[in-house]
Amino acid sequence: MTVSTHVLDTSIGRPASAVTIALQRLQTSAWVDVSQDTTNADGRAAALVPPASALPEGSYRLIFGVGEYFARRGIESFYGNVTVEFVVRDAASHYHVPLLMSPYGYSTYRGS
Repeated sequence: MTVSTHVLDTSIGRPASAVTIALQRLQTSAWVDVSQDTTNADGRAAALVPPASALPEGSYRLIFGVGEYFARRGIESFYGNVTVEFVVRDAASHYHVPLLMSPYGYSTYRGS
């Protein structure tokens, strides 16, 4: 399984760089850290699954540090973090989870 994301700041119509993202997996009843990455200048984080990892099917979540991103820009944000939970049903597939955000709203979808 591979996981990637693309973060866009819709308030300026540009990619959001330097957004911290954590990938976690649900094990029994606790969330366990898998990896952490930061978006590049194009707002992308392509390597959220460590290279030699074979992650199983199950529940995962991405936690985006949007509050820190907006604070660095001197903008007050309603959200500190945006958490997106998703289910992996095919461990051989690629999962692309984009985030479109602004200081007072966000949207996400399963990309390709």
